[in-house]
This record gives sequence, C-alpha cells and structure tokens, in this order.
Amino acid sequence: MKIEISKTNRKKFLILSFLITIVSFSMAQTTIPLYKEVPNSKPDKDYEQKSDTMSYGVILISNVSVPDITIFKPEHPDKNKPAVVICPGGGYAVLAYNLEGTEVAKILNSWGVTAVVLKYRLPSDKIMKDKSIGPLQDAQRALQYVRENAAELNVNPNMIGIMGFSAGGHLASTASTHFDKAYISNPLNTSLRPDFSILGYPVISFSDSLTHMGSRNNLVGTNPTQEVIHNFSNELQVTEKTPPTFLVLASDDKTVNPKNSINYYEALLRNKVPVEMHIFQNGGHGFGTHLLAKNDWMEILKHWMEHNGYLGNKE
Repeated sequence: MKIEISKTNRKKFLILSFLITIVSFSMAQTTIPLYKEVPNSKPDKDYEQKSDTMSYGVILISNVSVPDITIFKPEHPDKNKPAVVICPGGGYAVLAYNLEGTEVAKILNSWGVTAVVLKYRLPSDKIMKDKSIGPLQDAQRALQYVRENAAELNVNPNMIGIMGFSAGGHLASTASTHFDKAYISNPLNTSLRPDFSILGYPVISFSDSLTHMGSRNNLVGTNPTQEVIHNFSNELQVTEKTPPTFLVLASDDKTVNPKNSINYYEALLRNKVPVEMHIFQNGGHGFGTHLLAKNDWMEILKHWMEHNGYLGNKE
C-alpha cells in the first residue's frame, strides 16, 4: 500500500519526527490490548502483523489481528482536559502509525491532552466474520475504554474525542455517525458517541463518484449493495446528534476528493452541528501534521479546541 505524501512533506516529516523523537522519551506511554477475546474474529495461524519503515520515515503496520491502544499521557495530566482517540489512515490496508498516530499524540500531549493511538484491525475475510464492522468495533471499544477509565486516566469523561486521517478519517466519521448502535459488548451502557471529532483529509463517502475506491473495496468488498454503500457514506448519516467537528484538507488532494469533506461539512451545517473546516490551497494528501511551516494547521486546531472549551474555559 502506497501512502501518498509529497516530497516536500516527506522532508518535513523526517526533520520534525526526528526532533519530536528526541523529546519524546520522557513522555509516559502504555500499550494495552483492547479485548480479552477479540469479537467478530476467526483464527488464522499464518496471519502475522507486519511493520515496515519506508525510505521517507513513515512506519506502515499491516495485518493487524490483535488491536490495541497506546496511551500517551501529558507531563501534567488534568482531569478537566480531554482525551483523543487517534485513528491512523492507510486505505484500510495499512496504518501510517507514526505520521498519523504517534507524532500527532505527542503534539496533543504538549497541550495537556491525553492521546490514545488506536491500532485497529484492518478488514480481512481471513480473520473476521464480518470485515465491514471490524474497525468500527475497535474504535467503539477504544472510546468505551477511555470513558470508563477516565478517572484512572485523569481525563474528563465528557470530553472524549476521536481523530482520524484519510481512511482513519472514515473510521472516525463512522464512529461519529453510527454510535447509537453498539457493535461491541456494552454492559454498562457507556456512551459510544465521541464528544468531538477531528478529521484530516478524510474519506467520507462510499458513493461511486466520491469514494476512495481502495478504502471502500478493502472495507466492504468490490461488489457492495446499495444499502451498504449508503450506510457507510457518512455524509448521509449525519444528524443533529453528530458531534462538533473540525475538518482539514488541501484543495489539491488527488487521492481523496475534497468533496468528501465539503459534503460532510454541508451535512453538519444542515443539521446545525458546530463545524469548522480549513481547506488549504496546497498540501496534497497524507501531510499528517506537517503542513505549512508558517501556518501550522495543528495550531489552528488548538485554537478550535480552546474556542469550544476542550482545553479550558470556553472563549
């Protein structure tokens, strides 16, 4: 699976990831499995997780069959601050684990936010009874775990957000629009609704004209019914209960049509859901946090979080 990232962004990623790595060793990290028994699974003894580091520094993880979360705690945890579950992208074929996961977590930590990087199962008929719901189950379980353990994690249980990039953005938007149905065991009836969502150049629609076909094929197969296409076209699933949303993308994205985000934005407006969207002229696809040295979009995100009271008093 090729991750689309421009040469300029590759250079930025190499430099910035090196600098972040230097200061990250002091940050507390804990990795835990999501389940005692993975739901919706079937055994395949030959199916093994793989990790490859590309020449431009991006770590790609594939063949995930045992999902987990890695919790990154800020230096000074604050029970009034949020936690954010991060879903890396990769076309539902791989996970761009550092570019759209751990590097994002470290920036959130610097704002006092607890970050939870989700290594979700990648859809496969080899290891899943129904591959279309596997990633969503893991996203719901991550949200459930963080909310139920908010006191131990020292976070606000009413500020559990979700963040996703590309296909991870599809997963995050699915979690943000399909939360009324629990795809996992939920004996405490814990809310599976994210309190806010952050979507970076996301796949939103599964319609033929808009979708990233590789992501759609990997999640629901090459011949999905119209009902399945409609169900996973998240611009069609927005209601007034969909959480407040921040969207960021580039207008020259040649991998995921920008209309994915635009249509989602318009659906949120129609349903009177608070939403903010930033479309940069250039940046392509797969820029992670590394876009515009003089106008870092993560700083814009930080302001949005402050404005909505997620980082302290609401502006």
